[in-house]
Amino acid sequence: MKIKRAFLFKVYTLFAVLTLAGCVKPTSYPELTAEPYPSSLVLPAQQRVGGRSVENRLVIYLVLGQGPDTTFILSTIHGDESTGTPLVQKLAEYLQQNPDLLRGRKAVLLPVANPDGMARNSHFNANGIDLNRNFAAANRLNNKESGPVALSEPEARTINRIIQQYNPDRIVSIHQPLACIDYDGPGVNLAIQMALYCDLPIKRLGAKSGSLGSYAGVNLGIPIITFEMFETDSKLDSEALWKKYEKSLIAAIVYPEPVK
Repeated sequence: MKIKRAFLFKVYTLFAVLTLAGCVKPTSYPELTAEPYPSSLVLPAQQRVGGRSVENRLVIYLVLGQGPDTTFILSTIHGDESTGTPLVQKLAEYLQQNPDLLRGRKAVLLPVANPDGMARNSHFNANGIDLNRNFAAANRLNNKESGPVALSEPEARTINRIIQQYNPDRIVSIHQPLACIDYDGPGVNLAIQMALYCDLPIKRLGAKSGSLGSYAGVNLGIPIITFEMFETDSKLDSEALWKKYEKSLIAAIVYPEPVK
């Protein structure tokens, strides 16, 4: 069954409505410091509200694991590139069922970075801004597409807060349709590791002005991958997507160790 963007958005919206109604309560308690969960248990995911979109939709992310080594993975920063959303959701399920992968590690997962854009099937947010050009990178340009100033958009501010709060050791941003693994900052070794487990070639696209890659990779020195899937991946269901990219995403989580 093909992934339907409207169905994905309905599921996301239902979860947001339940959260607002108090049926689902995102946790906000401090990070736990106990021993890692035994492999016989299912690792719980902490659901958190990072912020709200221009049109007041919740921007929800998940935190799994308790260790200091942190990987931040996000998708659908461009609303018309939403194929990464079910992939990140499958990753969350897999990590919950395989908690040994998170011994000494933490995964911060943001399935929908641009909920308004996803609702509109738009590259931009509701203000017509490209969120992936709205960051405080040294090379940013203030204009109609990038925003009047850095972090003018609430969704970009949410991503920035997550980075500031969790100080990730690496970041993966899932996109389409350029079919390559791009990297910024000190991300070449991570790119090589992820490329071992999928058909995407490594290709340097260059640090775009005001992009998350420029900000996190160049300004902050965090290894960051722009994981550009194939355009045809939109035709795959979530199971097929997961089978295709499972090991590559897990490679980012367990880096620099190999995937078993």
